[in-house]
Amino acid sequence: MTSGFRRIVETAFLPLPLDYTGAELRSHFVRERGRIEWDGVVAFVGACAVGGERLVDLEDAESGSEIVAERMLHFIGEHFQCGLREANARLRLFVSIAREALEDRASAARVDRRGDDLFVGERKLSVAICTATPVSAVFHFGVNVDPLGAPVPAIGLVELGVDAASFAREVLDRYAAECESIERALRKVRAVP
Repeated sequence: MTSGFRRIVETAFLPLPLDYTGAELRSHFVRERGRIEWDGVVAFVGACAVGGERLVDLEDAESGSEIVAERMLHFIGEHFQCGLREANARLRLFVSIAREALEDRASAARVDRRGDDLFVGERKLSVAICTATPVSAVFHFGVNVDPLGAPVPAIGLVELGVDAASFAREVLDRYAAECESIERALRKVRAVP
């Protein structure tokens, strides 16, 4: 980094396995685990098991759904001074970036984005949610690595021949660059009457 400059969004890939239970979707998790003091996203690989009171999606909670996968690549993002509408837009941007990166790596598979979820055919590849905390907006985007145990037809990165760690780093880098590009675009225009 050059002196006096920091990236608009900091990122970190956490190399040690870490399971996702839903408790990680909270303010300052990114700071605690990724040592990031600003807006940021951390990624890690681990099992996924979320149910009951930890489900943020009210429709899932009311229907008694669970989110389960043997291994998942998890991304947790946190943006300060960000409302829920902007957070949803940021999450969908993140998902779109992941889709592009996947299509570059798994060229034989057509990856479709439906809202904030990714699918290969009718098999679900990802889960996503964002919510507000008292100080920020946070999102979780999980991409199946091994979808064993998923309650719906699912597919994972292993079946697509995609390495989770290198894919994670690419998505993190692309998202940080996109956020920086947005900030630059905001600063290069003049006001109009």
